[in-house]
Amino acid sequence: MTMMSEPGFMRRFRFWSVLTVVSIYLLILVGGVVRATGSGMGCPDWPKCFGQWVPPTEASQLPADYKQVYTAQRVAKNQKLARTLASLGFRQVAGEIFAHPTQYIETDFNATKTWIEYLNRLLGALIGIFVFVAAVMALPYWRRDRTIVWLAVAGWLLTGVQGWLGSLVVSTNLLPVMVTIHMGLALLIVALLLYAAHRARWGRTEEAGLAYQAEVRTLGQQPDEQTAATTGLRWLLWGALALTFVQIILGTQVREAVDRIAAATDYGQRDTWVDRIGSVFETHRTLAAIVVLVNVYVGYQLWQLLPGLRRLVTATWVVLGLEMLAGITLAYFALPAWVQPVHLTLATLLFGTQFLALLALRQRVGVGDRPTAIAIPQALSPF
Repeated sequence: MTMMSEPGFMRRFRFWSVLTVVSIYLLILVGGVVRATGSGMGCPDWPKCFGQWVPPTEASQLPADYKQVYTAQRVAKNQKLARTLASLGFRQVAGEIFAHPTQYIETDFNATKTWIEYLNRLLGALIGIFVFVAAVMALPYWRRDRTIVWLAVAGWLLTGVQGWLGSLVVSTNLLPVMVTIHMGLALLIVALLLYAAHRARWGRTEEAGLAYQAEVRTLGQQPDEQTAATTGLRWLLWGALALTFVQIILGTQVREAVDRIAAATDYGQRDTWVDRIGSVFETHRTLAAIVVLVNVYVGYQLWQLLPGLRRLVTATWVVLGLEMLAGITLAYFALPAWVQPVHLTLATLLFGTQFLALLALRQRVGVGDRPTAIAIPQALSPF
């Protein structure tokens, strides 16, 4: 089945799923800008902003006691959340909600920060619409491949959970554990939608499976030999993906430490921040070196073994190189604010390219047992 002959519903689903993934990456970038500018609490309530659907532009538009009002609202919401968590057995997390030093602090109104956070929320709401449309567009696959439908619906439901978690991030005044869960769930949603779009494009076509068999034989190998060689590589790629995920989570902890130092120094003495971060930064930097080495090695093996994945390997290496450059800039040039969101976005892009490579490799491993399984031809994207 060629691109021109495929049904329209396939093209529509791929369009909306890919659009949603791109939008999520944009939201991650904007979220990084929110953190870098200290705008995370620009709106002290959720889903409204200072009780309004369109936020104020001047402090005079707010009541004189607005800080006390919104602090009381957040504390009441957090007390309810803590009781729920404690009843479910998460007593330590429940205790951390009120042990966090910023729990009872309400920042002064700042119109710029308020609107940065508000635009971040608008983009999040738009993504909610995109992922819902993608789920609807997946319904025609019900009789063809139900996994695609379940993946799309799961992405939509988790996006709703992500919105709820966003409200908790605000109510807990950027509690680190909430920020970390929020980031981890975003990566999970990306993975689900990438898998759905990938499966919709290359799910089950005998033509693509035969193309892979031909590709293997041009290398002078038999498909069974290639399958055996790629099995171990698949596990290495899983390990690289896991390392990247852990590195991103560690990065959120580094970001939390930087936020504390910035607040303590009133955003001054920036050249001293890196030295004051502590052991979490050293761990983050050490793991970064491991991530680079593992990705270079896995990429080299993929390059040699599967020429059809060379563009994807190149993309991974380019993202990795840019990520290294951003990390070095942050470490040795006093954490420039504009580099922080770029660093985070590149890390999540690396996660995405690794996941796509894993999907492609998984298909190749299965070709020997399932003749109709397929593999990505020589192209960067499976879409």
